[in-house]
Amino acid sequence: MTNHLNRSEFEVKIHTIKPERSTLHGSFSKDFEPIITIESGETLHISTLEAAWGLEPHRKDRQRKRFEPRENPIDQGHAMIGPISINGAEPGMALEIQINDIRPGSWGWTSAGGFPSENNNRLGLAEGEEYHLNWQLDTEQMVGTSNKGHQVTMSPFMGIMGMPPDESGIHSTSPPRYCGGNIDCKELVAGSTLYLPISVSGGLFSVGDGHAVQGDGEVASPALECPMEHVSLTLSVRDDVKIDFPRAKTPTGWVTMGFDEDLNEATMIALDGMLSLMMELLEMERKEAMALASLVVNLRITQTVNGVKGVHAHLPHGAIRK
Repeated sequence: MTNHLNRSEFEVKIHTIKPERSTLHGSFSKDFEPIITIESGETLHISTLEAAWGLEPHRKDRQRKRFEPRENPIDQGHAMIGPISINGAEPGMALEIQINDIRPGSWGWTSAGGFPSENNNRLGLAEGEEYHLNWQLDTEQMVGTSNKGHQVTMSPFMGIMGMPPDESGIHSTSPPRYCGGNIDCKELVAGSTLYLPISVSGGLFSVGDGHAVQGDGEVASPALECPMEHVSLTLSVRDDVKIDFPRAKTPTGWVTMGFDEDLNEATMIALDGMLSLMMELLEMERKEAMALASLVVNLRITQTVNGVKGVHAHLPHGAIRK
């Protein structure tokens, strides 16, 4: 499960983790035993199952193969690798996740309708059978092709990166939380750095729910769900980053996030985080930040389908110059 590559004293250890019974789980809990403990600054090389534990695309002739065995209620949610403990991680600190590389597997799926949800009910799509598309994923050209001939450009990211809240019991993987989880933010591509508030000792970080591509909103509930062949993450503990909700530096700009069942409240949380970030980065007072945010910050709906809705505020690099 673990592979240490010591090429020099200046290079970090690399831990290779593959999906197997001992490394998978489908819920969050501060009481779960970590599958591994690493030092701050070390790198993980991970491969993942697709979110629904599937081992193949959907089949019309029979039930598709899924990973077994699974244990309820621990494995009821998305298939995740973890938890991973980081030495020195304590509540009040932040976990820095550098997303070095993400490479999807060769297949994926998406679906729409056929089950009750807020969006399906409102749009008249809840009744009847669920509509499925299977996809072949070309990771050289970064193009997905469906069984109906649709083609989309891939932009892969991990839907879930997070840690458990400091509350007893087992917690669903579905809603995003202040400490991460099912964030479903399409901005978190390779080259991004995500910062999450740490809520429990060791952090207990987990990752899963690979998406080959997703639009803002993830309106059908699935994105282009796929296994990930290779995910490289570097985890570092930061005691100099003080945040209440996730933020990220991406190739296109800075992002702050807000989550709440009320979309307006999620918006205010994301905007509040962006004003604080602008004050920090650009050394300006809050009203000045608000005035400039109205010119250059974009508010985007991250997802509307996880019960707790997400909004992210995006500040493009170089949008404000002095």
